[in-house]
Amino acid sequence: MSDLAGPRASKRGIWGWMLFDWAAQPFFTVVTTFIFGPYFVSRMASDPAAGQAAWGYGIAAAGFVIAILSPVLGSIADQTGARKRWIAFFAAIKIVCLCLLWYAAPGSSLFLVVLLFSLASVAAEFSTVFNDSMMPRLVSNEDIGRISNVAWGLGYLGGMIVLIFVVAFMAGSPETGRTIIGVSPILGLDPALGEDARATGPISALWYLVFILPMFLFTPDTGTGRRIGTAVRDGMAELGTTLTEVRRRAGLLRFLIARMIYQDGVTALLALGGAFAAAMFGWSITEIGIFGIILNVVAIFGCLAASRLDTALGSKTVVLITLVLLTIATIGIVSTGPGYTLFGAWMMPGEDSGGLFGTPAEKAYIAFGLLIGIAFGPVQASSRSYMARSVSPEEAGRYFGIYALAGRATSFLAPFLVATITALSGSPRLGMAVIILFFLAGMLLLASTPYPAHRPAR
Repeated sequence: MSDLAGPRASKRGIWGWMLFDWAAQPFFTVVTTFIFGPYFVSRMASDPAAGQAAWGYGIAAAGFVIAILSPVLGSIADQTGARKRWIAFFAAIKIVCLCLLWYAAPGSSLFLVVLLFSLASVAAEFSTVFNDSMMPRLVSNEDIGRISNVAWGLGYLGGMIVLIFVVAFMAGSPETGRTIIGVSPILGLDPALGEDARATGPISALWYLVFILPMFLFTPDTGTGRRIGTAVRDGMAELGTTLTEVRRRAGLLRFLIARMIYQDGVTALLALGGAFAAAMFGWSITEIGIFGIILNVVAIFGCLAASRLDTALGSKTVVLITLVLLTIATIGIVSTGPGYTLFGAWMMPGEDSGGLFGTPAEKAYIAFGLLIGIAFGPVQASSRSYMARSVSPEEAGRYFGIYALAGRATSFLAPFLVATITALSGSPRLGMAVIILFFLAGMLLLASTPYPAHRPAR
């Protein structure tokens, strides 16, 4: 093994690496899925269908950029060895864009807001490429699945803490102006102007800035000493070699294609599911926030359980189980509406009790949401460990760049199809139903993929 692989990390270094997920997750939890995204769809746009379409196109645009550039950056990371400088560069972009979301007041330009969100998404994903590529040289092959799932669970815990803070102290009721615990929103935030939702951008930025510091301070990094210009040229050349090489690794290619398909569905479900629920049932920020808290609590336990199952059964089995759960859950949520579930086969009459999730149909939606909570952490964490077990530490950067490509090559496709079908039909439900096809196709292809996908020399 070359010295590029470096020594195994200390416990402090591993915890620093795992805290990256803790730092990064609030952006996805409170901005993308549960607070800012639903605010954009339901209050900034002229109508929910137009809002879902615009948000979907923004996610699609970010996915397109990520798909093109992730493999290049992964190869450059292998040439320089050092990852932290790249993480710092993209962290700065992400933090600035998130802070500017504060200015996304009702009536603001949808294009500019979507542009800022898309840039933040691109920067977040590129940082993740470099962070993930550290993993094979930090821990032993036997510990990869456990560490990956625990880190993902920490991420959901961090996201949940920020979400609870937003719901308890910032998200005021449109009727009363008070939060769920009966206090006025902190800092004089005005819910009527969307300030409770808009503030999630700066809050996520501050959280990210503070909690990526342990990774910079304690997690070991390596470097070849090559100049950036030389590394870029060599990285571009190496990318061509990697793309040729992966075609000869049939199992690895099959895994990457399968992940490309099912991760597209995961991305669309996480990005659009909260906004879909808000539009369907007229949920306020408080209700959608509590829904997010419920999902994150379940996700933490899902990741902890998966950390053991990954070691006992293998990453492939965990991913297949979670894809089955996600398929069932997505069928459930798109088949549920006011007064019914399962496409009307089960009618659920009943007056709104006036409390949170006051109708039977809303409770059914929550039940299907619990399946998503159980599955969406492990499906991504165990996919990451599946990949880490299939490559050597020396090639981790370029292959995790290809891995990011596989997660993003068509990641614009599912949101694009959801947005387009929604726009053409005027039905958010019909648009969301497209996601089911991505889960089914990815699951069928993964079932015939070897595990590990390729046995690397170590």
